[in-house]
Amino acid sequence: MENIAIIGGGWAGIAAAIILTEAGKRIALIEAAPSLGGRAKKIDTAPLDNGQHILSGANRETFALMRRIGVSPERVMRRLPFTFLDNAGMRLALPNMAGSLGMAWGLFAARGISLKTKWQTACWLTRLKERGFVPEDDSTVSQWLAASGQPVEFCRRFWEPLCLAALNAPAHKASARLFARVLKDTLGSGEKGSKDLFIPVESLSELLPNPAARWLADRNVPVRPGCRVKRLCPSEGGWEIESPAGRETFTRIILAVAPQHLPALLKELPQADGFPLPPAIFSPIATVYFHYPKTTTLPFPLMAMTGGIGQWLIDRGNGLIAAVLSGMSGWEELSRAEIAWKLHLEIWQITGAHIFPEFDIFIEKRATFAALPNLVRCPQKTPWHGLFLAGDYCWADYPATLESAVRSGLEAARLCLHPGKS
Repeated sequence: MENIAIIGGGWAGIAAAIILTEAGKRIALIEAAPSLGGRAKKIDTAPLDNGQHILSGANRETFALMRRIGVSPERVMRRLPFTFLDNAGMRLALPNMAGSLGMAWGLFAARGISLKTKWQTACWLTRLKERGFVPEDDSTVSQWLAASGQPVEFCRRFWEPLCLAALNAPAHKASARLFARVLKDTLGSGEKGSKDLFIPVESLSELLPNPAARWLADRNVPVRPGCRVKRLCPSEGGWEIESPAGRETFTRIILAVAPQHLPALLKELPQADGFPLPPAIFSPIATVYFHYPKTTTLPFPLMAMTGGIGQWLIDRGNGLIAAVLSGMSGWEELSRAEIAWKLHLEIWQITGAHIFPEFDIFIEKRATFAALPNLVRCPQKTPWHGLFLAGDYCWADYPATLESAVRSGLEAARLCLHPGKS
């Protein structure tokens, strides 16, 4: 009887498990960590997430997957219209209109931007939309913006913070093609609601990982947290995997592990030398949670920061403010205490909360692959019969996001169900 092992219980592996279970397949979901969720979940030993994520209305497949298992995105997340607000007085809010009309309206009503810059940006976005949001070549975001005539100050204040948030890479290193794709599906989308922002009000684990674990358990699907697969190899009629549970045979395998763990599992396979592995250059993310008095609030739940080390602030409510530092931009050379103190001084200027509060800091050195130009991505279909890959590093259209992880998981499930189709 056909059985499928999904190795890796992050968002990609979860997506594949749900689809294959709905299709009536016998599966096992195997995860090395004590709980599902990968790089987007609640810390196992603390009531905080291992990083702050912001979703957008363009995360259609992620929201659809949540609804499939009974989770309402509107219940577990706070929905906000796209509003860019920074600590230096810039404010750009997009009304709830579909298409370019909303972007044009928002630009010309914006504060802290010159009329000339508004006109230049509106004209450029119009030309970009006509070209399908496809840059002429995959240069860096900084090179692309400069060639497009975008004003330097507007790039520094608006485009560069957006690039960091979307790609976890500074504009002078990030891929223009990937950034343009993000713009196409958000600011440039014709679908109503695609520009909206979603800030979790529950832990990331309650958005998908925990409800998925319960959903799978209700259907008697074996979910094995704390079980690290040591090796896999082809066997007669399928694949054999070795883990603390012993040796087991499966007809098909979906490998949905983090990119740094993939080479070790593939290295013993025939033809492994010629298979394109995931990107080996990573970008870090630090998330600092400040526990201010409950009355401490930001002017808007999401704020960009300029002029210091801060990049983005997120108001989680009840005095909990998360500060996010992405990419390699100098902060990683500071101690944890120095990072927190410098960020607190910047938050003080906004909120007036002068007393240095308790804080928690989580640094993920390999949070995402580095979204560099001309990046070679790992294919989901492999040369080994019955072995497929899933993970944000496989979904070439997007940078490393929850949406790209989910889409790769859906595609891996499709390949498993219809292995003969491309």
